[in-house]
Amino acid sequence: MSISTNISEKANLIWAIADKLTGVYKPHEYGEVILPLTVIRRFDCILEDTKEAVLKKNETVGNLPMKDAFLCKESGYSFYNTSKFDFAKLLSDPDGIEANFRAYLNGFSANVRNIIEKFNFDVQITRLAEKNLLYIVIEEFTTPKADLHPNKISNIEMGYIFEEIIRKFSEAHNEDAGQHYTPREVIELMVNILFYNDSDLLTGEIAKTIYDPACGTGGMLSVAEEHLKKMNANAELICFGQEINDQTYAICKADILIKGGDANNIKNGNTLSDDQFPEEKFDYILSNPPFGREWKNDKKAVEAEAKLGFGGRFGAGLPAAGDGQMLFLQTAIAKMKPQGSRIAIIHNGSPLFTGDAGSGPSEIRRYIIENDLLEAIIALPNDLFYNTGIATYIWIISNKKPSYRKNKVQLINANDLYEKRRKSLGNKRNDIPEHYIQEITKLYGEFKESDISKIFNNEDFGYAKITVERPKVDQEGNPILKKGKPVADTSLRDTENVPLTEDIKTYFEREVLPFAPDAWIDEKKTKIGYEIPFTRYFYKYNAPKPSKDIMAEIMTIEKELEGALEEIFNG
Repeated sequence: MSISTNISEKANLIWAIADKLTGVYKPHEYGEVILPLTVIRRFDCILEDTKEAVLKKNETVGNLPMKDAFLCKESGYSFYNTSKFDFAKLLSDPDGIEANFRAYLNGFSANVRNIIEKFNFDVQITRLAEKNLLYIVIEEFTTPKADLHPNKISNIEMGYIFEEIIRKFSEAHNEDAGQHYTPREVIELMVNILFYNDSDLLTGEIAKTIYDPACGTGGMLSVAEEHLKKMNANAELICFGQEINDQTYAICKADILIKGGDANNIKNGNTLSDDQFPEEKFDYILSNPPFGREWKNDKKAVEAEAKLGFGGRFGAGLPAAGDGQMLFLQTAIAKMKPQGSRIAIIHNGSPLFTGDAGSGPSEIRRYIIENDLLEAIIALPNDLFYNTGIATYIWIISNKKPSYRKNKVQLINANDLYEKRRKSLGNKRNDIPEHYIQEITKLYGEFKESDISKIFNNEDFGYAKITVERPKVDQEGNPILKKGKPVADTSLRDTENVPLTEDIKTYFEREVLPFAPDAWIDEKKTKIGYEIPFTRYFYKYNAPKPSKDIMAEIMTIEKELEGALEEIFNG
């Protein structure tokens, strides 16, 4: 599912307004004006049809305690504006533009004012007014190219437009656009699998909760909601999210508010160090947390919570301080309801295998696998994301596995299921078309082995790391003994990883003793580790070309070169 042309065009037209800022603003600053004005203009267009009714009602209700409820009822939304101005009316008084625009913004209900404050837009209003640009940009936002009325642009399309503008802003800023959003086709695949065969959700009138601990502009929550409405118009998905970036938080909150959701369920703050949903549990969790992002600044809070064991979120272990994605993974797991929840979360390759036996990452994998929480991992095609071309994986986690999945993990290699884009968007050169989304969903649902789907037992990913000791010897070559036992020579110490599916003693007798008959295992040092060597399971050996064929190719190239050189020198 790619961004449609008209949405891309609309975003480009809005972004083109930034040309008016040239000279006063640097390109990387354009978003600080264009983003908040796009949000405000969207509110303006939405409230257009009921504006007069709201103004009349405002005159009659005065300062009644229930004023908010009356005005929201009149506007038809959970927000309103009581100013006599709108974008069009602001243009009738060029000299009073700054004071009138501020009065217009102050006329919004508190929930919208809170969103505008998060953009830190007040500073830009002063700057625009001082440089005589405020009237010019507001005028541009009232032209047909910036008409954001719901009759013209649906909520889901508006989400796309925000994301396109952020992408352009991020490119100008040389930032990661991908930190703010995930390609829609990837979310659609995640949601397909998240809701797969959920009979509760797909029939009847039911409300379920969904949470994203790194929600960005809310794209994942929006797609999940839209997808569910297609499957069951009577089902309701109540969205919760937390976002650290003020601007993207403001857009997410605006999006939820416009759609009639409870915008108080979207929180601003650092999920790792300041969890805004400490007691809540959710039916579904989906997320694309940042990968390779340090959590050193959150170390104190994270380590304090880790000391609480499973009374906090990080009881299984802590990853290296250079990459916090497994902290988001544990946050998601901590938010599961005891009666059953499902998680779809995107990671890069490192959570599959980083860390030795006994390390934080290995212990986190051990906890997930030994508690039978891991259902499946899907390897996505490369070059799907706007900010990275590296390998990415969807982890599917559940504490309500169906019986046929108990103690099993499915690995799906969807690496080749993509189509090349005609035009790349940042690092995004590939898309997963609809038919491949369906194919991957089917592979997951059928739970059968094939070239690109493999099924393993949980213990297949575990191993015992044993420490193999050899004796110190004296000058005559005899082992040195202490209390009747040989003393270990640390310079000869070695380790072996023994699969949990094998007996350690049998392995040792077969793999070690024939080469070191005096060796023994120091059992006190044995550690259990878990890793998922995904690419190894799907590796296909390609035989090299025969040497005679390579030689023939070299000879052909040499002949071609001889001819070319002769032309150059004798031409």
